Amino acid sequence: MHVRKNDLVEVISGNDKGTRGRVLRILNKKDRVVVQGVNLRWKHMRKSQQYPQGGRVRREIPIHVSNVMLYDEGAEVRSRAGASIVDGKKERVLRKTGKPVGAAPAAKKEKATKAKAKAKAKPEKES
Repeated sequence: MHVRKNDLVEVISGNDKGTRGRVLRILNKKDRVVVQGVNLRWKHMRKSQQYPQGGRVRREIPIHVSNVMLYDEGAEVRSRAGASIVDGKKERVLRKTGKPVGAAPAAKKEKATKAKAKAKAKPEKES
């Protein structure tokens, strides 16, 4: 699939054509993605602890992955994804601009390693 979670995309066809948003969820088996603020529908909620009043809630409904393209905010252009090798590592890049797509996963890895280091630093309780 050419998009990943947290990628900025633009809808290229359908009722929400031209709308931009972040990918919230990916449904690989159905080739669909959920994009923030796109394809909003009313969901009628039954009364529950989470929704004590019940009522209607706006929800993003999945759209087909072929209806979205990656979007570059800086150049304000949508583009296909390509791959290039930088420092011996393969990374995704935008074909039109050559900029890397989604530098966020590196930051996510850094957070994970910091969390692991913190967990190791905490002394265990003795009983």
